[in-house]
Amino acid sequence: MNEMFMLILSLVAGILLGIFYFGGLWLTVKNLPVSRNPYILTLGSFFGRTVISLIGFYMVARGGNWERLLVCVAGFIFMKIFLVYRLRPEKREAKLPGKIAAVSQVK
Repeated sequence: MNEMFMLILSLVAGILLGIFYFGGLWLTVKNLPVSRNPYILTLGSFFGRTVISLIGFYMVARGGNWERLLVCVAGFIFMKIFLVYRLRPEKREAKLPGKIAAVSQVK
């Protein structure tokens, strides 16, 4: 019972780390066009997100418990896949120039 509870907590920790890391990445990319120093924003965000995520993984894996670390990484990867799906830009139809557009409409 106790080990199952710790695995569930590890999964939740992985999900939260994934939200933090990939949500922070999304916010960074979103703010790049209006940033005065995009290089500093990019590097600062990368190092901050990476250090905090690694500390989180380290805390989950304390004591050499690789099962908890594996479950935590699974939650992290799940959030990456979920956020990529959720935050992707809407699909737009490609607008073809002039004659190509007219020909493509005939077929």
